[in-house]
Amino acid sequence: MLVYALQFAFGLFGLSLLMNFIRLIRGPNLPDRILALDTIYINSLALLILLGVWHNTAFYFEAALLIAMLGFIGTVAAAKFLLRGDIIE
Repeated sequence: MLVYALQFAFGLFGLSLLMNFIRLIRGPNLPDRILALDTIYINSLALLILLGVWHNTAFYFEAALLIAMLGFIGTVAAAKFLLRGDIIE
């Protein structure tokens, strides 16, 4: 039963990733594109965690933690750039 649930989750997160890539390309303005990029890294994070459950290894969880930290820093830097026009003051 877990195999079917994992396959279903892989399919849904893959579809969500595809829709986010479309929003990233066709986004009407820059904040929408940054939000799509933020959602892409969250979906890829979920896919890595599902892959870790699928293969029963902790390596994917460590990679997901690293992506979460870098994605958060990237989103904050992009938002700061949009608000002020400069990242470093």
